[in-house]
Amino acid sequence: MTPTKAILVSQLTKQFGDFKAVDAISFDIMQGEIFGFLGPNGAGKSTTIKMLTTILRPTSGHARVFDLDVEKQPLEVRKTFGIVFQEYSLDMDLTGWENLKFHARMYGMEEDLFKKRAKMLMELVELTDWENKIVKTYSGGMRRRLELIRSVIHNPKLLFLDEPTLGLDPQSRRHIWTYLRKLNKDEGITIFLTTHYMEEADQLCDRVAIIDHGKIVANDTPQSLKTILGGDVLTIDAGSEAPKLLQFIKEEGKIGGQIKKVDVVQGKVRIMGDRGESLIPSIVNLATARGIDIKNVSMNKPSLDDVFFHYTGNQIRVEGPEMMPGMRMQVMKKMPQGSM
Repeated sequence: MTPTKAILVSQLTKQFGDFKAVDAISFDIMQGEIFGFLGPNGAGKSTTIKMLTTILRPTSGHARVFDLDVEKQPLEVRKTFGIVFQEYSLDMDLTGWENLKFHARMYGMEEDLFKKRAKMLMELVELTDWENKIVKTYSGGMRRRLELIRSVIHNPKLLFLDEPTLGLDPQSRRHIWTYLRKLNKDEGITIFLTTHYMEEADQLCDRVAIIDHGKIVANDTPQSLKTILGGDVLTIDAGSEAPKLLQFIKEEGKIGGQIKKVDVVQGKVRIMGDRGESLIPSIVNLATARGIDIKNVSMNKPSLDDVFFHYTGNQIRVEGPEMMPGMRMQVMKKMPQGSM
């Protein structure tokens, strides 16, 4: 039996004036997958989600959610998914239980069904002891857990998560990953998340699309993306003389054949190449001959960080919003009551 496509996107584009936030992207997500958009802030991740959830109208291209056209059938599309935005959207003056109940009423859930599901979900994210406490007393991680289960209280087939662990400490982030895996496995919920955390994309997602400046530059499983690069990654600490060492390496023809890419990243020379164990003595000898003191050398297999660097030529950026502050709320106010 052929797996069902939860999302199918073709040449999707969103333009604001002369700026293309999303530039003719195409991808699909199979039902039951955890699919990730990995990229910096400003790459087009949130804009893509806003188009798929019918908040923004595409400039051009097409998108379907469970074979429903996002432009022609927006109301039907909205019934299929839950969503967690980057910004908290809980009512801080209500209890956790009251937040869930209000959301359930928007979807017309029967009282008995709501109680049963809310109890189960509270247990899932370990908030049972806090269900009757005011949300403003919750920690950041607890609020995000509550938002997560609120988004699936109505049992959707698809869950959108826009930077779901942004600002959380590493322990809280891993807890969220655990809950997402349970929802995916136990309830069969397809998950589409955006993130700029390499580890999150690597550890959580079945497939990852790398997006930068509105374009998808790679799309595969995390392991396949890393395998494509092959070879080794050397990180060489030459202190303030890293730029000089970089230039000498580029000029040295004898070792150039083993090197796929070399640059200075965060003040250190990073080399992606074949046979790293033989590259190390060659680089050390070169540095010594040119009077450069190497403080440390490390060798690793490629990571998603290296994959991102390979395809974009940059380290992932974390500054700068994709849209002007307040724009999401302005758009949300235009949506029909009960659509989210």
